[in-house]
Amino acid sequence: MAVTFELIKRCPATGARAGRLYTPHGVFDTPIFMPVGTQATVKAMSPHELAVMGAGIILSNTYHLFLRPGHDLVAEAGGLHTFMQWDRGILTDSGGFQVFSLGPLRKISEEGVAFRSHIDGSKQFLSPEKATEVQMALGADIIMAFDECMPYPADHAYAKASTDRTTRWAERCLKTHNRKDQALFGIVQGGMHRDLRAMSARDLVSMGFPGYGIGGLSVGEPKPLMYEMLEETVPLLPADKPRYLMGVGTPDCLVEGVMRGVDMFDCVFPTRVARNGTVMTSRGRLVLKNAEYARDFRPIDPDCGCYTCSNFSRAYIRHLLKAEEIFGLRLTTTHNLHFLIQFMRDMRKAIIDDSFLSFREEFWSKYPTP
Repeated sequence: MAVTFELIKRCPATGARAGRLYTPHGVFDTPIFMPVGTQATVKAMSPHELAVMGAGIILSNTYHLFLRPGHDLVAEAGGLHTFMQWDRGILTDSGGFQVFSLGPLRKISEEGVAFRSHIDGSKQFLSPEKATEVQMALGADIIMAFDECMPYPADHAYAKASTDRTTRWAERCLKTHNRKDQALFGIVQGGMHRDLRAMSARDLVSMGFPGYGIGGLSVGEPKPLMYEMLEETVPLLPADKPRYLMGVGTPDCLVEGVMRGVDMFDCVFPTRVARNGTVMTSRGRLVLKNAEYARDFRPIDPDCGCYTCSNFSRAYIRHLLKAEEIFGLRLTTTHNLHFLIQFMRDMRKAIIDDSFLSFREEFWSKYPTP
């Protein structure tokens, strides 16, 4: 297989695990956070800067690249790796979440989803086959099956029909996919219904995917409910395959997801809030635009060794943000991504050192309860 997973250590008291993922564009350690480069770029960052901070794999999005500049153009350029000059791992999301978040602009059928482009209003159509073909053209190391990401809340009848459709679509994606240098992951759905989560996991595992996404979470439900769905789902997934919790990227959810056996995470949150002046620290978030930081000459996080924290003060970054200087957004983005990548490294070390529970306890002793 193009992508394989090695389980190196598991926390004896929890489901937390340290592993290693082998891809055509490098090997990276898990658990890992993947920065999101929706349109073939992680906003405000260069590929070199991402490599320096230790990003092993990033995520791009099929829906957006399908609409602009088009998968044929990316393929002509030599694929995403060449197009964006990123020589490490890339995962592409199938576009299911983006399509289904269009609301009245889309119509779901068994064949696929008809929708209008958010760019120019043109009529478009994505089926499981088309989404897979687009991702094969993009050339990511890991691609995702086309799924229906249902809204929260969703009643049992709707969730059952949607989950069954996702399973049928997964089969069609498998039949379409034929790139040997690329891995296709299935996506477990089921809404917030324990029986449907279990059903979806069993159905997808029977198809033999090389890895599994856990979708339809972090869509507005209470966090305890998300953790409950993880506890229902993760134990049903193969121990020798990677597990990817889609769309999750805050420190509290990362530590709780890792504790329940998740290996991979992604989210636009750290880069999105960075552009609004919000930064992550080991003691919670800071909104640097606030007046209290106007004369605060400390780094964002004294325990962080990123470029931003090693060189600049909260006061200076606040000045840049208030003056709408681009460098301010670059500094906050650099910090947030470095913070999460290092946070995952620290969790991995704790798992290997048999101290994960102590790590989690120390984290919650400092971090504000959501």
